[in-house]
Amino acid sequence: MHFWWHASGDLLSRHAVTSSFSTAWLRGDAAALSFLSDDYRHRDARARAVDAAASRTVSPALLDVLRVQNARLAPSPAREHHLALLAQPGTVVVVTGQQMGLFLGPLYTLYKAASAIVTARALREETGRPCVPLFWLQTEDHDLPEIDHCVIPRPSGGPCRLALELKDAATSRAPIAHCHLGPSVLPALATLRAELGDEPHAEEILSLLERAYRPEATLAGAFTDVLSALFADEGLVFIDPRDARLAPLAAPVHRFALEEAAALSTALAGRVEALSSAGYAVQVHIRPGAPLSFYSPGALDGPRYRLDPAGPDAWSLVGHPENATLTSDALRAALEHEPHRFTTSALLRPLLQDTWFPTAAYVGGPGELAYFAQLAPLYAHAKKPMPLAIPRSRFRVLDDRTRRWLHKLGLQPDEVQVPRDALLTKLATRDAPEPLASPESLEARLFGAFSAELEQLAGQVTSADANLQDAVQRTRATVRVAVSRLTGRYRRALARLDTTASERVDRLRAFLFPHDAPQERVLGMPYFAARIGTRAFTRQVLEACVPFSGDSKDLTP
Repeated sequence: MHFWWHASGDLLSRHAVTSSFSTAWLRGDAAALSFLSDDYRHRDARARAVDAAASRTVSPALLDVLRVQNARLAPSPAREHHLALLAQPGTVVVVTGQQMGLFLGPLYTLYKAASAIVTARALREETGRPCVPLFWLQTEDHDLPEIDHCVIPRPSGGPCRLALELKDAATSRAPIAHCHLGPSVLPALATLRAELGDEPHAEEILSLLERAYRPEATLAGAFTDVLSALFADEGLVFIDPRDARLAPLAAPVHRFALEEAAALSTALAGRVEALSSAGYAVQVHIRPGAPLSFYSPGALDGPRYRLDPAGPDAWSLVGHPENATLTSDALRAALEHEPHRFTTSALLRPLLQDTWFPTAAYVGGPGELAYFAQLAPLYAHAKKPMPLAIPRSRFRVLDDRTRRWLHKLGLQPDEVQVPRDALLTKLATRDAPEPLASPESLEARLFGAFSAELEQLAGQVTSADANLQDAVQRTRATVRVAVSRLTGRYRRALARLDTTASERVDRLRAFLFPHDAPQERVLGMPYFAARIGTRAFTRQVLEACVPFSGDSKDLTP
């Protein structure tokens, strides 16, 4: 089975840009709703989901590990209260999760955590049942290049990318849990301080990051230290599944995935076909007969590999340098005696979450919502109810600096999210002393006039010699290419007319649409915390989250 990840668990296929499924689902299209219910919109359906989850409990063994893991985090009476609630029958959980990007990775990490907290609070108020927000650390994943960096905006230029220099990062297959930051985190922190040191609240966030991100720390540990400090008042609970003490508790789920591999892959492949037939890009592609688990054959902190059928009662390790194979008996023995060798895939992880916890809802990003559309056959085969799928809150931050630049250019935020040359052309033609034609109108006038004249004359030309028809068409094509080339040069000339406007546009795009992507998917929190205040920014995000909405909003601190 192929699993492709985008940083955070906002999962995206490498072979498809953002899936159309989440857009259609959020819009309420009937075709999308046939794959994934939007029960989260309806209060009575939310109550039913909470009641169903409340019938399940957290095992004492899991609670013991959970307490130990959370004891090392920033002190939080609210978290202690939530851990105590998890030991009580009738408590439910709202789960979200994320890969552990450097310095918290993109902004949507913060938005996910805040959304889970607000959702848990809302469900508790609606139903009267205890509801705990839980952050699932995706420590079993292995895609370092997607999380080994953080991007911050520069007021005077383009985005600044801070990255770790980790050995063999591009080819590493070891779970992230075992990745230590190493000495390269120190220059990354130094660059962060040099870039943000003059911002009004820089010391608050920089000191927090510098305490957590030490060379001897793991990427997961530093990430958790910072995020737990941000949400200590709200009592966000964390779980790291890559814990040897939890491996025996995960073994039944991996055993199910192995023993039911053929049936599950057939059912999931049927779901893929149905989604594709409905016109939706598929997030997780299915390998025939393959189980949903990864296996680490060597050191427990070493590479993990997908399993593929290799004949009767035999499995190959996909990508293994020696093309290693294992028998079913060997895998069953490992599950019994060394369950820590098994890790979950994108599709199996939700099932593990909902096996361990009384999950009422999962809060996810657009990509996760799209792969949740694939999960129904898996849950049906496991005879487990799916939790509510709830979209996280989406935000675009317009700080005072950004608002000033928008005002100077006379632009609205949405106008920035167009190709750079098109935006500069718009500004040039709008502000020119004398009216200037847009490149589109110039091309239409030039080629339109020629095409109309050629159309009138074509009959005369071909009446003289019918063989000239091809020549007429070639002439049309040649002129179109020439006119397009001319208007392209004209467009670039317009874009260069105002150097000041060009610089301001570049600054704005670096803040609002970096690398031609939404701000929340690229930029990290450190800049905004340094500018606005770490707790102030976190509180504003929490206050702006509207439960059960998923709408995109502007924040104007």
